[in-house]
Amino acid sequence: MKTAVFVACLLCTTAALGQSIGGSLGSPVMSRPYDMTTHEQQATFRPMASEHSLIDGASTITVASGEIPLAEVPLPPRPEIPLGDVARALRKQHETAKKAQFVFEQQGK
Repeated sequence: MKTAVFVACLLCTTAALGQSIGGSLGSPVMSRPYDMTTHEQQATFRPMASEHSLIDGASTITVASGEIPLAEVPLPPRPEIPLGDVARALRKQHETAKKAQFVFEQQGK
């Protein structure tokens, strides 16, 4: 196991040294500047296209019938109860709740 870890460390060290030394010996990576290609046709001035309706019919009102999934039915908003009121109600409920009776019976030795 120790031999395998040693070999892995040796390989990683060799690769790191090769990258650092090899980069300084050769030519710089960005020796030639990047030349952007031009698209003159896309940069010319053109008037905007005329607007058109996305709805095929003349009416903008659409009437549909059928069933909708239950998940899409809008629910009425639930009234939000302040957190303090919830805490007071839980505390009162805890005080009035029946307490468990614990009976410890020790058996003879």
